[in-house]
Amino acid sequence: MMSSIFYGVVVFLIGLAVGSFLNVVIYRIPRGENIAFPASHCPKCGHNLKWYHNIPLFSWLFLGGKCAFCKEPISKRYPLVEFINALIWLVVYLKVGFNIEALFIAMTFSALLALSAIDFEYFAVPDSVNFFALATALLASISKSFMNGDWHYAINAFIASAVTAGGLWLLAKIISLISKKEAMGGADVIVAGTMGAMLGLSHFFVAIFLSSILAIIPSLKAKDTMVPFVPFLALATFIVFLYDKDVDKLLMWIMNG
Repeated sequence: MMSSIFYGVVVFLIGLAVGSFLNVVIYRIPRGENIAFPASHCPKCGHNLKWYHNIPLFSWLFLGGKCAFCKEPISKRYPLVEFINALIWLVVYLKVGFNIEALFIAMTFSALLALSAIDFEYFAVPDSVNFFALATALLASISKSFMNGDWHYAINAFIASAVTAGGLWLLAKIISLISKKEAMGGADVIVAGTMGAMLGLSHFFVAIFLSSILAIIPSLKAKDTMVPFVPFLALATFIVFLYDKDVDKLLMWIMNG
């Protein structure tokens, strides 16, 4: 019991640290900046931050949500991303355990969180983060196969990834030919491949259906403005991953009546 609590705390803290790095990715990659250099600095005044200004979540709270130098407000996105990512890592640990598979799964959802934040703010999905999510999703299946001594997990994940990405690409091409305009970007195809690798074929379709439902109300409220879809895909993927056994029961009920 105590060891489980200890590992849970460790995983949560690692999730906070990774969340802090995600904020760098979210801010710099859309601007074409290097994620390693220069050192962390205030985006308003440009002053380099001290190490104690970069403690995930706690620094924002202690500073009252303001820069230590220019006193300009710091976006609530910073602590929010850190906290959400820490929760994601903790939930993945509680579901999968403390192992290499859980690490790659958590990394995949961290990448999807970064993609969601970037898409929400910039209506863009950078390939570097997108392909990273796909790679870690496939590595999670390889890790599971290695731990269980059964390579059908990895084989199924690669097949599901290829089918979902390829199927979505083909569908987009058909719709584009009919409508005579671009129906879907290549980024959505890669996200679909990541979802397929994480969930498998049957659960992928459940996640697609769920993401569409989640996006209905925001889409209706947005009217003529754009609505980023990656956040809904990512959220639906996480929900289906979390409740995979319940999804299986639902699918069995649908098929068998």
